Amino acid sequence: MSQHFTIDARDGSARAGVLRTAHGDVRTPAFVPLASTATVKSLQADEVAALGYEMVLGNSFHLFIQPGHEQVERMGGLHEFMGWRGAIITDSGGFQVFSMGHGSVAEEVKRRAPERREASHGGVVAIDEEGVRFRSYLDGGERFMGPETSMEIQAALGSDVALAFDECTPFHVSRDYTARSTERTHRWLDRCIAWHEQGAPEWQLFFGIVQGGVYEDLRRESAERVTRAAIDGVAIGGSLGQDKDEMRAVVDLTTPLLPDEMPRHLLGVGDVDDLVHGVGAGIDMFDCATPTRLARHGTALVADPEARWRLDLVKAVHADSREPIAEGCPCPACTRHTRGYIHYLVRARELTAVRLLTMHNLTFMALLMRRLRAAVEAGEYAKTAKRLLEAGPYDT
Repeated sequence: MSQHFTIDARDGSARAGVLRTAHGDVRTPAFVPLASTATVKSLQADEVAALGYEMVLGNSFHLFIQPGHEQVERMGGLHEFMGWRGAIITDSGGFQVFSMGHGSVAEEVKRRAPERREASHGGVVAIDEEGVRFRSYLDGGERFMGPETSMEIQAALGSDVALAFDECTPFHVSRDYTARSTERTHRWLDRCIAWHEQGAPEWQLFFGIVQGGVYEDLRRESAERVTRAAIDGVAIGGSLGQDKDEMRAVVDLTTPLLPDEMPRHLLGVGDVDDLVHGVGAGIDMFDCATPTRLARHGTALVADPEARWRLDLVKAVHADSREPIAEGCPCPACTRHTRGYIHYLVRARELTAVRLLTMHNLTFMALLMRRLRAAVEAGEYAKTAKRLLEAGPYDT
C-alpha cells in the first residue's frame, strides 16, 4: 500500500480513501474545483475551504503566461500567493497547449476575453520531440513548453501533486496519430520523472497520465507503461470519446488496469452522472470547470436528470418565483434568496449572481461527493447512487 494513499472502505469497485499531502489530507472520492488562475473564480480561498473542499487545481499553463511561475515562487509559492492552506494539484499545461493546436477548446477556456479576440495571436507554432512552441494568447509572443518546462513550473508553484506533461489528443484525430502521440507522451514521462527527481520539492507527489484515446489496445499499452514508472498516482487523460457511452467505456476499460494501491484521477470530467459512474468504477478524484463555468452563465446545479442537472436562471419563467434554487440546500443562495432574485441578478449581470451561483454549485458537488463516500463506507453504493441521481444530494 502506498504511504501517500490508503483505502478505508470498498463497495464493489468503488473506494473511499485518503490522499496524504504536504498541505493536508484529501478524503476521496473527491471533486477538485478549478483555481486555474490562482483563484476559484468569484470566491475567496477560505470560502472554498468552508464548503468542505480539501484540494483545488491550479493551471500551470495560465500561470506560466501570467503572472509567471517565477513571480509566484517569489511570492512564496501558489499556496501563499492565493491564500489557500489545503492541498493543490497542478495540471501540466499539456491540455491547454495542445487544445490551441487542435482547435477544440472554447474561447473561455483559452482565456480570451471577447474584446481581445481579434488582437489575440494564440496558437501552436510547432510540436516536436522537444516540446511545443506556441504563441501566447496574452501578447502573441512565442513561448516554449516541454516536459522539463512543465516540471519546472509546477515545482516553482509548489503544488502538492504535479502531473506529467502529455499530449491531449481530441477524439477526431486518427488512430495512427493517437498511437504516435501516446508513444511520445511516454518518452516525455521519462523526462518529467528525471527532472522531478532532481528539481522538485521532496514532498511534491507526481502523477503519470494514461493516454491512448478511445483505442483499447493503446489504452492497455499506456496503462502498463505508465504504471511501471516511478509515479505516486495515475490520471486518465486524453480523448474519452465523443459521447458519454464512449467515455464510460474508456473509464471502465482503463480503471481495472491501474494499480489498486495508487490514487486514480479522472481529468476534466464533472457531470453529475459521470461522477457517480466514475466513483462506481473505482475513480478517486475528479476535476472539471463545469460547476464554476455554469455559475458564470447563470445556471445552477439541481436534482433534475432530464435537464442534465441544470437549471437555467436566465429564463424569464423564474422572474416571479419565490422558490429557492433547491429545497434543502444549505448554501446562501438557497437559504437567503429566491429564484426570482437570482434571476434578476443574472439578467442584470451583477457579480453577486456569479458568487451566489458558484457557492451553490460547489455546495452541490461537495455534498454529492460526501454522500458518495458515505455510501461506499456503508456498503450501499448502488442504491445510494441511484437515489442521488434522482433526488440530488440533499436527500438524507
